[in-house]
Amino acid sequence: MPLHMTKISFRARTTQSLLGWLESHEHEAHLTTRYQPKRHEEMAGGSLYWIMEHALVGRSPILGFAQRDDGRWTIRLDPRLIAVETTPRRAHQGWRYLADEDVPRDLAGLDGENDVLPPRLVGELAKLGLV
Repeated sequence: MPLHMTKISFRARTTQSLLGWLESHEHEAHLTTRYQPKRHEEMAGGSLYWIMEHALVGRSPILGFAQRDDGRWTIRLDPRLIAVETTPRRAHQGWRYLADEDVPRDLAGLDGENDVLPPRLVGELAKLGLV
């Protein structure tokens, strides 16, 4: 069972804009972090789960990690956004680990043909204890 990570999608306001950013990278997308995750070896086959408006909304498979010339680390991602069941998640800085048993299930796609609730609505329902 691979280990996963979560990260806030801080520049993308919608899943469509996040999808557009990912798809703008032909072979792989890159994120930069100051430190390599200590548990990076456990993330083989894992994914980065995106948080938007206090909810997990999608995931991108992790391809690996590479150190840059300036000492920082690059997280290499498959440039796909796989829709997941919208799940409440508190905001945090940087990234956090996510165990395989805690990941939400994948959905069909981001084309509006599935039962994905908008992240803002999920956040409001979570505050009321309904999700």
